[in-house]
Amino acid sequence: MDTRLLELLVCPVCKGPLEHHREAHELICRADHLAFPVRDGIPVMLESEARDLDAPPAAPSASGAAA
Repeated sequence: MDTRLLELLVCPVCKGPLEHHREAHELICRADHLAFPVRDGIPVMLESEARDLDAPPAAPSASGAAA
C-alpha cells in the first residue's frame, strides 16, 4: 500500500490515526478497537466491514468436516 495514502487515511468512525498491519492486511484503529480490511491493496473503510478487535476469534467452519 502506498505510504502517501496511509498518511491521508483516518478511521471513518473517530477520524483517528490508523496503523497498517501488512501481514494481516488490515488497518487498525486502536481508539475504536476496529480492524479495517485491505483487499487487493485497497483499504475497505466501511464500519460494516471492520473486524472488532475485542470480539473472540470466529470458530472454524464445519462445512469442510466429513460426515
